[in-house]
Amino acid sequence: MTLFITSSPFVENGDGPLLSNANGFVDAIREALPPLGRLLFVCSDPWRRDLTCRFAADVICAFASSGIFFSQFHVLDGENGDLAEALICDSDLLVLAGGHVPTQNEFFQNIRLREALEGFEGVVMGISAGSMNCADTVYVQPEEEGESSPDFPRFLPGLGLTGVNILPHYQKCKDSILDGIRLFEDITYPDSFGNTFFALPDGSYFYQDETCLLLRGEGYLLRDGVMTQIAETGEEVNMGELEL
Repeated sequence: MTLFITSSPFVENGDGPLLSNANGFVDAIREALPPLGRLLFVCSDPWRRDLTCRFAADVICAFASSGIFFSQFHVLDGENGDLAEALICDSDLLVLAGGHVPTQNEFFQNIRLREALEGFEGVVMGISAGSMNCADTVYVQPEEEGESSPDFPRFLPGLGLTGVNILPHYQKCKDSILDGIRLFEDITYPDSFGNTFFALPDGSYFYQDETCLLLRGEGYLLRDGVMTQIAETGEEVNMGELEL
């Protein structure tokens, strides 16, 4: 399996949906995919088909604008969750949508997506929440009002595709206030004790296959309450060679 763990792979404020080639993303995913591959778009909210179909259409258009086309396209949501394993077996690329992490995580558990992905040899591209839910144990960074509560579950079982926990959209949310307190300094920094998180701005991503785990673009390591920049835009870091 080849895994792209992205914050957001799209051009910000572009003229229509466009993939960003920042840090060589488009070139890398084009190389990983077969010609005219088969795409499965996996939702974030199983019962918001309107939202899912709009997002899926944008993804198809963004790939097409980069000259990447597909021979077939399906959506996996609450209407056909029982077909997850069959749809995955008939796909070359799975796109895990962005959205609300706990909502998507519950859907993934309900359809046993982790088990359905065992033996999958294609490409998985996570977007934001979809990337976060790829982890073995998912860190659920609070996002919505009320989620700063200590009773909010911050760690959930994930898909087990990677050991990487990302904090997406860092350029947008690093100064965010949630429930009257600072998202990073007052919530995520304390949660990082005994854990390792990677803060990624949009355009940066992790590339993972059977041989390597690479961070491409600007990225930060947060562990034990300390945030350290480990890569800049245009750089590639082999995580196997980084002393963590």
